[in-house]
Amino acid sequence: MVSVMRHIFVSGCYDIIHAGHVQFFREAKSLGDFLTVSFASSDVLWAHKQRRSSLPDEHKKGILEALDMVDQVVIGTGTEHGLDFLEDFRRLRPDVLAVTEDDQYSDKKRELCAEIGAEYVILPKTPPKYEPVSTSQLVKWIRAPKDAPLRVDFAGGWLDVPRYARPGGFIVNCAIQPKVSLRDWGYERNAGLGGSGAWALLNGNTGVDEEIGLGVGWQDPAVIRETGLCVWRSSVKPSLELKTDGTMLQGLMALWWSGNSHDTPGMADLRRDYAAIEAASRIAREGIIKSDVRTLGQGVAASYAAQLVEGMKPLPEAVGCLGHKYCGGGFGGYALYLFESRDARNTYVTANASARAIEPYSNWE
Repeated sequence: MVSVMRHIFVSGCYDIIHAGHVQFFREAKSLGDFLTVSFASSDVLWAHKQRRSSLPDEHKKGILEALDMVDQVVIGTGTEHGLDFLEDFRRLRPDVLAVTEDDQYSDKKRELCAEIGAEYVILPKTPPKYEPVSTSQLVKWIRAPKDAPLRVDFAGGWLDVPRYARPGGFIVNCAIQPKVSLRDWGYERNAGLGGSGAWALLNGNTGVDEEIGLGVGWQDPAVIRETGLCVWRSSVKPSLELKTDGTMLQGLMALWWSGNSHDTPGMADLRRDYAAIEAASRIAREGIIKSDVRTLGQGVAASYAAQLVEGMKPLPEAVGCLGHKYCGGGFGGYALYLFESRDARNTYVTANASARAIEPYSNWE
């Protein structure tokens, strides 16, 4: 008796081949004897997902052909979403089209299978041998920077929280260096410097939606991604009004560690004077517009006054300091100190074991 070869067909972008793809190919091959893998051409990938291919088509084809469970590789060039493989599928007339449970084009593919008499098989999600990843995740990781700045806020904090946004209010903040990386984080954690925003960026995400989802504001990922010394309009989404490279702050900033971490989401709904916060933001904005550090210091001092009313402990004073305040949500974490001169800043840092110098950071540099 002559055995009948059962032909299996799968399709996808397979832009960056990973272990999850290999597992899927093995499971598909187990349904029959001959496996054809179709992948979307670079032109299709760009047209459908506005994404450049990770490799030239022929290189990607060569990698797929080298897999022991793959018998044939074709390149999909069709323009219809989800059916770029249509021409090859009709020509080859396979017995089975295998798909995953989360296939977005199941209706179209079922109709195509009915047209040529192929079986439509959904492969269940089986426990993977490896931690699951997607091509989108891999693209994000590849695009992610190797390091990122943190940030300090001078005035207007909480006005970036959508439910507390005030038309006419501002958020004034600055990206800072030394920067951090996933392997080297030279600052205290949960400290008011926007670490969650930096962490998101280092993992290839923008972080804005994630921060808002936590019930806090967007200023951390916004300024960490933008960098520089920035003035933002208070609104439900980041709206940049002004950016400078922060030269006016060179040698004038320091951080003081309070010794206590804090939880910004847990403080988001405390009672506070938003009118005072808005007024402070206007003063700080004026300082940036005029490139006047003393006016900026007045905005910082006004922000601190609002924090004291909120119930935060008074900060230690420092000689030559134009203004200081808690970073982020306050009630612990780091505090920002803005000095009138580099000498005053350096003297403070040298004499205080809990203090460190920081500088503005801009990707214009």
